[in-house]
Formats: sequence, structure tokens, C-alpha cells
Amino acid sequence: MTADPADELAALARDLRRGLRRYAAMGTWGAPGSATARSLGAATAAPELIEDAALVRPRLGLAGLREELGECTRCKLAGTRKSIVFGVGADDAPLMFVGEAPGEQEDKRGEPFVGPAGELLDKMIEAMGWSRSSVYIANVLMCRPPGNRNPQPDEVAACQPFLDAKIDRIAPRVIVALGRPAANTLLGTDAPISALRGRFHERRGIKVMPTFHPAYLLREPDRKRDAWADLKLVIGELARLGIAAPGTPRG
Repeated sequence: MTADPADELAALARDLRRGLRRYAAMGTWGAPGSATARSLGAATAAPELIEDAALVRPRLGLAGLREELGECTRCKLAGTRKSIVFGVGADDAPLMFVGEAPGEQEDKRGEPFVGPAGELLDKMIEAMGWSRSSVYIANVLMCRPPGNRNPQPDEVAACQPFLDAKIDRIAPRVIVALGRPAANTLLGTDAPISALRGRFHERRGIKVMPTFHPAYLLREPDRKRDAWADLKLVIGELARLGIAAPGTPRG
């Protein structure tokens, strides 16, 4: 069956935009073989190229974003945390995982998902054919709430611009939202995870798959089957987009 030309064109446009964002994250000023952002500022610049020019302007990569964050004091969690847990993984990963907030072990080590829930997440990622280093892992909050309580609205509001910026710079094709707080923040809803999981949602053109948080799965192991069903949908979507996992998915 011949592919729909409109679908092919849309896929090419998405791939081009993602490539331009990669160059932008590296600080590229212009793309070879095309007008530069500098030349597009002239009166003779073609209007249809202006949007692409915005994508090749110098922008901060993840390292620059981390530098901009500094020793963040934008919310009250600065007074109780030990570490800022920024994120970890490949800065051009097509697959991204977003959780709720750092726990005790993450706060000590400054890295997301390193406790028991992190060990389970690593196994989930490996079962998908990926690895911790080939995806990107972050949380809605970068600082641990005292006693691992739920994030509060002002804390989410302080961190969300940086989460948005990470997603913008990484430009993943699929995001897996781990648990209700992550899914609600990414999708702008207050729906329970049970109503969100099992199907894709969209966030600014990026597919989002909500599923259960690994910490919940440790408490309710019978739901692991449901979580794996969600992840198999992600495997299928990445395959549909022509993105092959570095390893071999299970099942």
C-alpha cells in the first residue's frame, strides 16, 4: 500500500524540526546550504524561512540550561534539599521518562531514579530495548519534597519552565509520564492515572504515554502487566516513527 504523501511530508517536517533543534542546542547559528538567521534579518529575507531561522538561533543546550538554573532558590524546597536533581541521559534521546520528584536516595546522589523504584525503571527501560544512557530521565521537581510528600503547586510552577526547556532542547518523539503528578503536569489535567494510561495523549506535538510510577508498581506488583502493556504501545509507536531501539525489546 502506497503511503499517504501528506503523512510522509508531515513526518519529514517533524524530522527536520528535530534535527534543527539538535543543532540549536549545540549553539549553531546557521544551517549549511540555506539562509542563516543573520541573513534572514535583512529586508529581502523570505518570510516562509523565518520560522526555521528561529530554530537555528543560538540557544542553551542542557549544560547551559543547568548553568542557568544555578543553585536554584526559586521555591522553598531550596531550604531542605541536599542536591538539585537535574536529569540524566542522552540530550537528543527520542524517548524521555518524566517522574514526580526526587526521593531520599536521589537527593543524596543528585541523580533521578537511583533507589528501588529506579532499579525497577531501569529494568522497564531495558525490557523496551533501551538503556539508561540512551533515553533521558527527569522529574517534574528537581528537589526532594520533605518526607517525599506530594509536590505543591508553587513548587511545580517554579520547576515547570525548566522541564519545558528540557523537553524543548531534547525534542523527544515520545514521553512516558510516570505517575499521576507527572502526567497531570505534562498534560494540564487533574485526571487520575487510571483514566489516562493505556492510550497516547499529545503535548505540543509530542506523544505522551501516562503509566504507573515504578514506586507504585513496587507496592502493587499485579499492575506491572498493565504498565508493560503501556510500554509496548510506546515500542510500537517508536517503530512506526522509524526509530529502532539500540537493543531488542522483550515480548
